[in-house]
Amino acid sequence: MGLFRTVGKTPDGVTLVPWQSGKSLCWDVTVTCPSQAESYIDRAALEAGAAAEMAATRKEEKYVDLGARYIFEPIAIETLGVFNASARHLLDDLGRRISENTGEARETSFLYQRISILVQRFNAVLLHDSLPATDCTD
Repeated sequence: MGLFRTVGKTPDGVTLVPWQSGKSLCWDVTVTCPSQAESYIDRAALEAGAAAEMAATRKEEKYVDLGARYIFEPIAIETLGVFNASARHLLDDLGRRISENTGEARETSFLYQRISILVQRFNAVLLHDSLPATDCTD
């Protein structure tokens, strides 16, 4: 069951504590490969980050009804590491808030590094799964 009981839409996460203006933050993450997704190729060839922006727009359209109760933030990442603009702002804000609580000024960098490692692992799995299976019993 998602945030919408009748529709079953399920974003990836929601904060328990209000994020801003008394509303909780709700987010949904997508990772896209700009050279593989047919709908992204034309714009992605012209502009870095275009596929991430298009994927974020699709997420915003999917969850448009959340706006009254939640602050919705789409997080779209291209497989080569480019984030959509609003996700960068969110991560910068989140890193700043973490830094204020921990006293560690590099928290934003650490946050981006953690996400980058996750994307690299995702890419490795995709690459591995695209290779033909071989029989190594020889």
